[in-house]
Amino acid sequence: MSWFESFVLGLVQGLTEFLPISSSAHLRLTAAFADWHDPGAAFTAITQIGTEAAVLIYFRKDIVRIVSAWFKSLTDRSMRGDHDAQMGWLVIVGSIPIGVLGVTFKDQIEGPFRDLRLIATTLIVMGIVLGVADRLAARDEAGGKHRAIKERKSLKELGVKDGLIFGFCQAMALVPGVSRSGATISGGLLMGYTREAAARYSFLLAIPAVLASGVFELKDAGEGHVAWGPTIFATLIAFVVGYAVIAWFMKFITTKSFMPFVIYRVILGVLLFVLVGAGVLSPHAAESAG
Repeated sequence: MSWFESFVLGLVQGLTEFLPISSSAHLRLTAAFADWHDPGAAFTAITQIGTEAAVLIYFRKDIVRIVSAWFKSLTDRSMRGDHDAQMGWLVIVGSIPIGVLGVTFKDQIEGPFRDLRLIATTLIVMGIVLGVADRLAARDEAGGKHRAIKERKSLKELGVKDGLIFGFCQAMALVPGVSRSGATISGGLLMGYTREAAARYSFLLAIPAVLASGVFELKDAGEGHVAWGPTIFATLIAFVVGYAVIAWFMKFITTKSFMPFVIYRVILGVLLFVLVGAGVLSPHAAESAG
């Protein structure tokens, strides 16, 4: 991998990680369209450490408060009813599905799941799911002539059941094209949470999963499967760009719909099917590790 490739891929990772359009799919597609080697699941996992570092800094006050309350609750029974302490447990509970499924399907994630036809399918299907979830949220918020405005849930109403559902939604993002934020936000909206609550828990839930995945994949870099220099450079680029994107996105969702992302996903998925069907792109284009 050249330094220019690492710059472009780091930029793509930072731009797409927090948007509901799938960073893993865009890394895969960037390599395919540019006729580069597929950066691979290991490169993706390591560069995601950069974007998660952006999450740690952006949500640092929330994280410090949650971690502090969680540790106190281990020895102080009176703290176990505290919302922040409960959030600590719920992040742990919600991380179980992706941890189990990630280990179980590791070979598929790094192989068959990276087929461009599967990516096109997940882009379209999850785009439609996000669109439906977004419309339901908008209807609740707006009400209507014969329908009262419906109050949506905040994170204070999050329990173990919903936390696990969020976790299984996050685990779907093991398949490129699904999108971690897209799946968890869609799940949250369908369960009746506000856009802001669904997005906030989505980002907090991703921290242990992404950091664990990145650390686990570091061994590949040490064995020579990932180039250290370009990968670290891409990770730094992803961190800087990712921080800017998450700051923008959290403001965007308070007043705007997810429909622009839905339309983009569907168009990209259809275009990908057309290109593969016409023979312009092989479904395994740029698939060999480089």
